[in-house]
Amino acid sequence: QVQLVESGGGLVQAGGSLRLSCGASGNTNSINVMGWYRQAPGKERELVALISSGGGTKYSESESMKGRFTISRGNAENTVDLQMTSMKPEDTAVYYCNANQYGRDYWGLGTLVTVSS
Repeated sequence: QVQLVESGGGLVQAGGSLRLSCGASGNTNSINVMGWYRQAPGKERELVALISSGGGTKYSESESMKGRFTISRGNAENTVDLQMTSMKPEDTAVYYCNANQYGRDYWGLGTLVTVSS
């Protein structure tokens, strides 16, 4: 089992920046990919960004997110960060950390990000 804990959510003004962090614990061997998804009120959960164990990245194709979010490995092992810049009210959502191990997905409880206009 893998446990994921997110941190860094909160309230930010439009145009501001926020950095989310996620740490994995438990049986973290062979975690292939870690990343972030988000779910806005009344909408489906959507991909934000993924990063592989080798450092490869994949970002959402959404035009609203392009160029504003950067995913990176944290300083500690099995951690992942999401740097969000030029934030918009439509970025308001619960952001979930995800880890994939042997084809199985694990999820954190989520951290709420609210962007005020």
